[in-house]
Amino acid sequence: MNDFVMPGEKLGFIEEIEGGSNTFDDGDTIRASSAGIAEVDKKTKIVQVRNGRQLSIPKKGDIVIGTVAMMLPSMIAVAIHYLNGKPNSSGVECICQNPDRKRIIARMNDVVALKIETHLNGAIHATIDEPELGVLFTKCNVCAGNVVPMRDRIKCPNCGFMEDRKISTNYEKADFIKLRE
Repeated sequence: MNDFVMPGEKLGFIEEIEGGSNTFDDGDTIRASSAGIAEVDKKTKIVQVRNGRQLSIPKKGDIVIGTVAMMLPSMIAVAIHYLNGKPNSSGVECICQNPDRKRIIARMNDVVALKIETHLNGAIHATIDEPELGVLFTKCNVCAGNVVPMRDRIKCPNCGFMEDRKISTNYEKADFIKLRE
């Protein structure tokens, strides 16, 4: 197999072959994580995608930091900007489920820290359940002013607006936040 493949394209089943560079395991199959030429080493049974550029795909247990790109009552989608503390420009997104649909865990453009749980059906799933995970930086939804964390809520001292958020224990303590101001 020396075929041109696109990201997400199936390369083989995990029972038959092992993933190499520029591939990921979605639970059942090995898939391409970038466009390029798929190559299979028949001796070692390892498939890899050659494209000249290595793509950073988070693995289970990795801590990612990114901005909320989409918000639904049941989940948020996060554009990943940092992977284990290092800048990541791969353009990869992950999703995080919200078990309590009545509570808002994060809003659009909030900077959040998540932990990768699994790759399932071509999507990267993350969790926000640990104390150090959650919103690292946000602004007021009403006046766009700075907010003050209050346990699991934020309050705007300018307009008095209060709202639920899953606040991280590292709220406004990360160095990269200084880059945004």
